[in-house]
Amino acid sequence: MTASEATAPPRAGAAPAPSGVAAAARGGWWGMAGSVANAVFSFLLVGLITRAVGAQGAGAIFTGVALFTIAGSACKLGADTGLVRFVPRDLAVNDGRSVDALLRTAVLPATLAGTAAAVPLLLFPAVATTLLPHLPPADAVALVRIFGSFLPVATAGAVLLGATRGYGTVVPFVGVEQIGKPVLRVLIAIPVACYVPGVLSLAAAWVLPTLAGSLAAWFALRRCRAGREAVPSTGHEPVPWRTFWSFAAPRAVSSVFDIGAVWVGVVLLSVLATSGEAGVYTAVARVVTAGTLVQLAVRLAVAPELSRLLAVGETAGAQGLHRVSTCWVVLFSWPLFVLVAGFPTTVLSVFGPEFAEGAPALVVLCVASMANVAVGNAQTVLLMSGRSSWHLAVTTVAFTVQLTVGVLAVPAWGVLGAAVSWGAAMVVENLAAAVVVRLCLGFTTVDRGYRSALGVGLLASVVPAVVHVRMGDTPSGLAVGMALGVCVFSTSLWRYRASLSLGELVGVLRRRAA
Repeated sequence: MTASEATAPPRAGAAPAPSGVAAAARGGWWGMAGSVANAVFSFLLVGLITRAVGAQGAGAIFTGVALFTIAGSACKLGADTGLVRFVPRDLAVNDGRSVDALLRTAVLPATLAGTAAAVPLLLFPAVATTLLPHLPPADAVALVRIFGSFLPVATAGAVLLGATRGYGTVVPFVGVEQIGKPVLRVLIAIPVACYVPGVLSLAAAWVLPTLAGSLAAWFALRRCRAGREAVPSTGHEPVPWRTFWSFAAPRAVSSVFDIGAVWVGVVLLSVLATSGEAGVYTAVARVVTAGTLVQLAVRLAVAPELSRLLAVGETAGAQGLHRVSTCWVVLFSWPLFVLVAGFPTTVLSVFGPEFAEGAPALVVLCVASMANVAVGNAQTVLLMSGRSSWHLAVTTVAFTVQLTVGVLAVPAWGVLGAAVSWGAAMVVENLAAAVVVRLCLGFTTVDRGYRSALGVGLLASVVPAVVHVRMGDTPSGLAVGMALGVCVFSTSLWRYRASLSLGELVGVLRRRAA
């Protein structure tokens, strides 16, 4: 469902608009498909790079990726999230008459910021040699310049994708960020790894699809806007420039903390330890990130719907949407994290034998991720309710914890120290967000469905644990634990389908609210 379908006055003879849960469910299926594709192809890419250049070369490449990703997140200035919030609101109360102004307000400053950030990466070699001390200086400078040259176009593309999400569809975002770019990276990296393997060539393979992604984002936004029917305006004033940036500015900082939480460990290991350990940590982080695919899919779907529901005063609907989405995130995520934590060495052996040293770090992050998904998308609730400053406060505390623990622990514990720092920050951030959402906004999480989801998840988690005790951390143990866990999970899911609203959430893709 597009935002226009959700908010425009119904036409004569037209079917009623879908409910917020229906729209979120449709977006959730797209988000799930994209998250699975992203996880698979990102996993393949990390495997290709680590097999081609080893842990040390992979560490150098992914340090460049970390720098590019963190800088790109900062340069968006929070404009992408601002568009996710304000575009559906403008569509709901002003028929989208202010979308042009919103785009001008968002895209131009972000693109200028991306250009300004690229200058030191392109012109000052000291940046490269500081971040990549284990590479020859010439290679370090060339690597950083490869990433820096694509920073402005990547920033603009990310903001444009935020605008498409504001129209109530996650298809462009999924198609570009979760399917298009990962697939293109693998397709480019395969011949590169076979015929011209090297740090610089594989770094170029990673960054080149950014250009195609930004072009696709522009075309997708044009299509979203062309497909919206014109109806009379309700006369509401457009979103003021000051209002937009008062929301986006705190999000600009918190988004850096969000993405920095994933990548700062790579940078700390590259600077304070070795590139090889940075490569191992990248593989560990990729496995953990893949485990949050359900949460990401749900977040993509519910964010615009939460904004719309809160904009029109349907607070009860927004609260119900949050509870249902949290229930299903827990249900599908907990068994996966328990399975991976039970067989960490086997999982990491996919990347090569030297990556087995990351097994303790993987266990730590799996445990922390279970706390993360247990509170659902509480941070999305904060953002879509307009409390970006509250979200900034939460992420600031969490990032401070991560950076402090990381600086102290990485020199002593290496990869495990980076994992402990990220895990501590993950727990602090999500529990704090859940408390703020509950006390200040009245959004509750625990109900009968949540308790049922938690019970089913725990029941399915027992099987891999028992198999690990009997068969050890072996490929055969992983296979048996996965097969038996799926059987127990499916049986339990069917047994408790009523309390979990299984029929409602599966059938909602076809039904429309009365």
